[in-house]
Amino acid sequence: MSAETYRDAWGIPHLRADTPHELARAQGRVTARDRAWQLEVERHRAQGTSASFLGPEALSWDRLARRARLADTARRCFTALERKDPETAAWVRAYTDGVNEGLTEPGHPNPAPEFARTGLAPGRWDPWTPLGVWLATHILFAGFPAKLWREHISTHLGPEAVALFAADGPGTAGSNGWLVSGERTTTGHALIAGDPHRFIEDPGVYQQVHLSCPQFDVVGLAVPGVPGVAHFGHTGTVAWAITNAMADYQDLYRERLRRTGAGVEALGPDGIWHRAARHTERMDVAGEDTVEVEIIETDRGPVIAGGPEGLDDGTPAALSLRYPPRVTADLGFGALLPLLRARRVADVDRALDAWAEPVNVVQAADTEGGLLHRVAGRVPVRPAANGLRPVPAWEPGHEWTGWHTPPRAGLTDGVAVMANQRGPATPLGVEFAPPHRADRITALLAGKEHWSAADMPAIHTDTHLGSAAPLLTHLAALPSEAALASEAALTPEAALASEAAPGPKAAPDPEAAPTPEAAPDPETAPTPEAAPTPEATPTAAPPEAPPTPLTPLTPLTPLTPEAAALRDRILAWDRRMDADSTGAAAYAAVRAAVVRRLAAHPALAPASVPPAYPEVLLPWLALVPRLGHALEHLLRAEDLYGIDRAAAVRAALEEVAASPPSGTWGDTHRLAPWRALPDTATAPGGEPGLSGDHDCVLCTSPVPGLTDRAARGPAARYVWDLADRANSRWVVPHGASGLPGSPHHHDQQPLWLGGELAPVVTDFDRLTKESDD
Repeated sequence: MSAETYRDAWGIPHLRADTPHELARAQGRVTARDRAWQLEVERHRAQGTSASFLGPEALSWDRLARRARLADTARRCFTALERKDPETAAWVRAYTDGVNEGLTEPGHPNPAPEFARTGLAPGRWDPWTPLGVWLATHILFAGFPAKLWREHISTHLGPEAVALFAADGPGTAGSNGWLVSGERTTTGHALIAGDPHRFIEDPGVYQQVHLSCPQFDVVGLAVPGVPGVAHFGHTGTVAWAITNAMADYQDLYRERLRRTGAGVEALGPDGIWHRAARHTERMDVAGEDTVEVEIIETDRGPVIAGGPEGLDDGTPAALSLRYPPRVTADLGFGALLPLLRARRVADVDRALDAWAEPVNVVQAADTEGGLLHRVAGRVPVRPAANGLRPVPAWEPGHEWTGWHTPPRAGLTDGVAVMANQRGPATPLGVEFAPPHRADRITALLAGKEHWSAADMPAIHTDTHLGSAAPLLTHLAALPSEAALASEAALTPEAALASEAAPGPKAAPDPEAAPTPEAAPDPETAPTPEAAPTPEATPTAAPPEAPPTPLTPLTPLTPLTPEAAALRDRILAWDRRMDADSTGAAAYAAVRAAVVRRLAAHPALAPASVPPAYPEVLLPWLALVPRLGHALEHLLRAEDLYGIDRAAAVRAALEEVAASPPSGTWGDTHRLAPWRALPDTATAPGGEPGLSGDHDCVLCTSPVPGLTDRAARGPAARYVWDLADRANSRWVVPHGASGLPGSPHHHDQQPLWLGGELAPVVTDFDRLTKESDD
C-alpha cells in the first residue's frame, strides 16, 4: 500500500498510507482534487498576485502582501525549517508534491468552473507555499491595524476614547471553546467542544480530514493548503482545540525615511540614518496596466504604508510592521508532526512549545484524565506603548527584548471556557472580546451536572443576546403617555421642584434595571467583495441610508402610538436572536438606527474620515462598525461627548416605527459568504437566513448600522469525545468539496443551519474506497 483514499457519506476524505510522508502526499493530492480553485486563490494571496486574475479590487491586498514580504518570509521560514527540522521540511515538501500531482493528474481532470471563468490554469506549488498560505491567512489575526484606530480616535476625541471604543472588542476573529472534565460528563471522560468564528468563505476555511498511518490515526479540521491538522484534532487518545488568544504580537513603527543617491535611509533610535533595503516589483492587474510597488524594509521591519514621500494624500508618514516570523524565520511548523503523533496531554503540551502564530488558547484532554488549558505562541517582550499605537522608530525604548512565557490556567468547577474574553492571555493583549459569550456558556454548563456529547449542540446554538440590556434600558426609560399625564397633573410648584432636582449623570445601570423577561434557565435552554483577504473587511454589503431628520421633540412630547407600540414589543422580546423572531428584527432595526444617529452626530462625525492608509487597512478605521460593536458601552458611559443618548434612542425608535421591519430577523440577517469570484447566480436574498448575533454564543456577526448580513460566523463546529472517538461530531458551513455541482459541495449546510452535527467515522470498514495512489 502506498496510499488509499476513502470517503464517508459526507464525502469527507479518509486517507491511509504506510508512512507520514506518503500520507502528507496523499493529503495534498486529495486537497487538490477537492479544493483546486481554493488552493489557487490561496497561492496567489500568499504571493501577492491576486489582482492578476481578480482585477483592481484585489490590488490593495497584493500591495500589503508584497510590502509586508509575506512570500519572502515564508521562503526564509522554510529554509530555516530544512536546516533545523529536516523531517518536517520533507513532510511539507511531500504535501506540495501531492498538491502538484492532484492539480495535473490526467485521471482526475479538474472541473472547477472558476478556472474557465478566469482563463487560469492551476499554478505550481513550491515547498514554501504552505507556509505562505499560513502566513497570509493569519497576518491580520493580531489586529495590528487596531493600533491605527486607537491613534485615529485619540486624535479626534482624546485618549480616553480608546478605552470607550475598545469595549473589549471586536477582534478580527474569535472562537468559542469549552473543556468539560470527566467529573462533569456522563461517561467520566472529558469532552471538548466549540466553534471557530471566521469569515465564512466558500469553499470553507476548514477541511474535515482523517489521516491514518502506522504512527498515528487523527481526525480533525485542516487548513486547505497546509499539511496535517493544526487547530482541532483527535488522535483517539488525546484531543485538542483552540481559540484566538487575542494577544498582541505585532508592532507598528513610525519611520523617518529619506532618499539618497544610493537608495533610502531610515533614522534609527541611535540617532543615525541607516541604509534601508529597497527594490521595486511589478504587479499585473487584470484588465489594467501593470502597477509598480516600492518595497522598503528598515531594521524594524518592512514598510507597509507610506514611504519617503508620505501617504497617498501627501501626509508625511511611513509605517513599518514588525512581526515574529520575519524576526525569527520560524512559523511554528515544527509543532505539526508532534501534534499528529501525540498520545497524551503531555505530548500536546510539548508540541505546542514550538508553536509560533497565531497565538492561541489551547484546551486538550486525554483518555487517562489529563487536562490542558494554556496559551501557545510567541509574543515579544517590549514596552506597553508598543501595544497601543504606532511608536516612533527613531526614539529608543521600543525594542523587542525577548519572548513572554505562555501563561497557563486551570479549570473551575470542572470546566474551562474560552470565548476570546480576558483570561489566561490577559497579560499578552490589549483588547479582548466582551464577556457575554463566555459568561453564557459558563452559565449553561453550570445548569446541568453531567454532560454528554449529544448535549453540546444546544450550547453551540444558544441565541441569548447578553449585550442587549443598555439599549433596552434606554427604551424602557422613555416616558409613556400615562407618565406624562401624571407629570402634567403636578402643581406648578411640584413641577418646578421636579425639574430642578439633580438627576444622575450616568444612564441607568442596565444590569440593575428590571428587564421584561429573565434569561432562560440554562438547564432548559439549548473584505470588499472579490478582495482576496476576507479577514480584512467587517462587512459584505453597502451601508444603509443615513438617518432621516425627524421633527424635534420636547421632553414632554409623548411617543407616537406607533413608536410606543414598537417600544413595548421590543421590551416584551425574550432577548433571543432567533431567525424566526420578529422581536429580534425590531430590536436590531432600532439598534442600527441608534448607531447611525450617533455616527452622524457632530461630536463623532469627524472621526468617520480616516487617514489615507492603504485600503486593506481601512475597515479597522471605520466609525460605524466601531460604534455598532461598542454600543452597549457607549450607552452606559457617564458621558458621551455631550451627546443626548436618550434623544438619539427616541429618534431612532420613531424612525423605525415609521417604517418598521416587516418580517423576522432571518429575513435580513442572512449569510454573506466570501467568494473570490462572486457567484452571479446567487442573489443576496438567496443566501439562508441565520439565527444569532455578534454577542450570542451562536456568533453570526452583523455590523449594526451598516448591514444585517453576516460575513462572519462559525467556520466549523466540533465535539471531541474522549470516552469514544466514534461519538465525536463535526460540521462545516458548506461541505467537503469545493466543486460546484458536487453532491458534497453544500450538503452539510442544512446541518450547520439547524445546529446539527455529522458523525465522525474512523472505521475504514464503514467507508467507501475511492482510489489507490
